[in-house]
Amino acid sequence: MNSLRTFIRPFAVCLLTLFFTDLLFSQRPPGRGPRGNREATLKEPFKGVFFNEQSTKDLFSISETGVSTKPIKQAAQAFLAGLSKEQRKNTIFPVDDLEWRKWDNRHAYRRQGVGFEEMTGAQRELAFALIRSGLSARGLKQTQDIMKLNGTLEELARRPGYGEWLYWITIMGEPSDTQPWGWQLDGHHVVINYFILGDQVVMSPVFMGSEPIEAKGGKFKGTIVCQEEQDKGLAFINSLSAKERAKAIVRSQKDGTNTVAEAFLDNLQLDLIGIPAKKLSKKGKEQLLALIQVYVGNMREGHAKVKMSEVRKHLDQTWFAWIGGTGQDSVFYYRIQSPVILIEFDHQRPIAINRSGIPTRDHIHTVIRTPNGNDYGKDLLRKHHLQHEHK
Repeated sequence: MNSLRTFIRPFAVCLLTLFFTDLLFSQRPPGRGPRGNREATLKEPFKGVFFNEQSTKDLFSISETGVSTKPIKQAAQAFLAGLSKEQRKNTIFPVDDLEWRKWDNRHAYRRQGVGFEEMTGAQRELAFALIRSGLSARGLKQTQDIMKLNGTLEELARRPGYGEWLYWITIMGEPSDTQPWGWQLDGHHVVINYFILGDQVVMSPVFMGSEPIEAKGGKFKGTIVCQEEQDKGLAFINSLSAKERAKAIVRSQKDGTNTVAEAFLDNLQLDLIGIPAKKLSKKGKEQLLALIQVYVGNMREGHAKVKMSEVRKHLDQTWFAWIGGTGQDSVFYYRIQSPVILIEFDHQRPIAINRSGIPTRDHIHTVIRTPNGNDYGKDLLRKHHLQHEHK
């Protein structure tokens, strides 16, 4: 009997490994290619990101948060007032326009709105004031540092398509205290979608990352990003017990790209993978919340607290998964799946510098989405329209 168990155990482990590997590969995004076919998904009606076997009832409602959005409205109005008539025409879109979904974390994409490169110094200050009004100090700094590192990439790659000012802003709807509206920052490695209804905010999808992660020379020497996301993720997986880690680690070998929710991938149906938070110790749950806070904390403080209260409410329905090593210098991917937030962190293969298929710590992608139909505030906007039509 013991010899039979000795034979069966490794066989069972092998089968489980093959199952989860197949599961992950089946959830990968469409191939990129030189331009990829991702834009074709814009022809699909928006549905959102959903998780199999998870309840989606009554997650989002129109309500008062008690956190004023007036400073954001005023910053947007000042930004628009500082533009020329032609620039405003190119920058403003209807609140329900498809433009929300036309963002790309890659560098080679035709973007709408007004670009930082064409702005005057005064206009750039107004643009950053708008971004500052919606973000925390950390969120603003990381956004600006990513832009700077795109300048570093221009120095290293020595070819067009990269640069500190190759970022664009669009405004959806009319800045208002009561009506839905929002803004979008779009460019290589940093994308922020910011929807507002009354004093409610939905900040997603958000993409932040860089290649390189650190400027080791040049104009922006010393600039570095995404270290807290990396280090706290690694600290969390290593804080788990051996039993918890065994459930959380889906695969110990990482390949080049594991993210599933980047640009043009608004409609996803994903399986829950890894370990459910309800299986963690009390300390483990608090450490997971602290990791989520790193991402949510890029929002201005008041609305970050509102978001974290939503996350806490659904903590027992939250899952954490890991791919890759857990050593001090390992490369890895992790995913957090909650009814109200999806987070991805990924060490990716080099693309612009020393291209290869081997993932590196010098190229990081992070993604934040609001599952269950509320990316871009779509579910709130739908409910607003229903109320408005009813009245």
